[in-house]
Amino acid sequence: MATLSMDPRLSRRTTDFLSSDHRMLIDGRFVAAESGKTLPVYNPATGEVITQVPEAEAEDVNRAVTAARRAFDEGPWPRMSPSERGRVLWKIADLVEEHLEEFAELESLDNGKPFSVARVADVPLTVDMFRYMSGWATKISGKTLPLSAGYDYHSYTLREPIGVVAQIIPWNFPLLMAAWKLAPALACGCTIVLKLAEQTPLSGLRLAQLLDEAGLPAGVVNVITGYGEGAGAPLAAHEMVDKVAFTGSTEVGKLIVKAAAGNLKKVTLELGGKSPVLVFPDAKTDSAIQGTASAIFFNHGQCCCAGSRLYVHEKVFDEVVDGVSHLANEIQLAPGMDPSCQMGPLVSDEQYHRVVGYIESGIEEGANIAAGGPVSGVDRGWFVRPTVLTNTNPRMKVVQEEIFGPVVCAVPFSDKDIDAIVKRANDTIYGLAASVWTENLSLAHKVARCLRAGTVWVNCHNVFDASLPFGGYKQSGWGREMGEEVLNNYLQTKAVTVAL
Repeated sequence: MATLSMDPRLSRRTTDFLSSDHRMLIDGRFVAAESGKTLPVYNPATGEVITQVPEAEAEDVNRAVTAARRAFDEGPWPRMSPSERGRVLWKIADLVEEHLEEFAELESLDNGKPFSVARVADVPLTVDMFRYMSGWATKISGKTLPLSAGYDYHSYTLREPIGVVAQIIPWNFPLLMAAWKLAPALACGCTIVLKLAEQTPLSGLRLAQLLDEAGLPAGVVNVITGYGEGAGAPLAAHEMVDKVAFTGSTEVGKLIVKAAAGNLKKVTLELGGKSPVLVFPDAKTDSAIQGTASAIFFNHGQCCCAGSRLYVHEKVFDEVVDGVSHLANEIQLAPGMDPSCQMGPLVSDEQYHRVVGYIESGIEEGANIAAGGPVSGVDRGWFVRPTVLTNTNPRMKVVQEEIFGPVVCAVPFSDKDIDAIVKRANDTIYGLAASVWTENLSLAHKVARCLRAGTVWVNCHNVFDASLPFGGYKQSGWGREMGEEVLNNYLQTKAVTVAL
């Protein structure tokens, strides 16, 4: 920890925060875990412990939920005017923007991603999300409904906050995922218990300090740190929670659904993916090579919508695969704070062994390595080289299962099986995202309509905006994040009928 705090690339704000006594935000106060336990936070570039954060357990969860329940049932937040709520959200955005460099450093240090990427993507998109949702606070409304049975009644609907929301976020975009969850729930008037990923809690704890500074009433947002079993499970099952919003793996999502069954709390899930990328022969190959490489290698492949299945027409297959492989081999692996870094380490030792295990599995099952492989060439840290596999088949684990790392399987197709390749793209339990690369507008629309995915990009991939709904079909989840659609996650509709 002392070595990290002396790193000249870190700002004074960041080193001061790292060396502080980290506390959770519960009921407007910054507190340790009731048990006094802490958990280590690692630097994935070195495997060293950065610092310690509280290890919340069931008693801490109960304190946080009780505070959120009281804040919703008795506090000012749900009763505050929409304009007032909107102004608080805008203030949060201003504060995050003011601390942009610090948040980018924390994301890079904690998650492993390049500082340069966090600075231009993660943090600005976080600011945009709070500002976008601040505007929605004043635009939530019901409808007046003419009854088909007659005109002796006046009927209308009210859109009301759902109540106490448990939000559980992942480690791949720690700050941005917090914003995706917090901003719409706050705009709707809900109160929240946010459980941070144990691997990457630092930016969330720093955000908690800014939420307090922005003037949120006590108990409106409670931020806890801990393991899934000790804190996430009791939070999802808590009887005073009205709603769970979870982002993470499909396997854990299924556990969330079971935990929520006790009081039939509402659930939304943003889960895994195995996103297909389809490159047709008329695509601009230079753009397709750059775009499909970014689709899988962005954020080290640790994206639920990563383009991990690359289907390329046989006429351009060799050119595209060679191009993507060349780019993969050119990517500079380094710690996220290193100015030369183009790809940092994976987030944890567990994730490192998971991804390497998939690469080795593919090789054992007959896949060829066009680029990368299981050996990183980096002396320490959880680095995996960006990897391109060919000669795969649909039965292989690397083709069917979500790897969540920089590994792509490239498959050729011909003119005779365009319909079949779309069917093959849909042959997965997931349905989160896909991209189509073609200059044929009609083909692009036709394929986009046929793909069973919540997001389809044409001649691009990984384009996100606060106004665009994001979520999946099939086992990629329930509900949508962002855009107007996300408000449905945190509102319920009441019908009122008055006899005239």
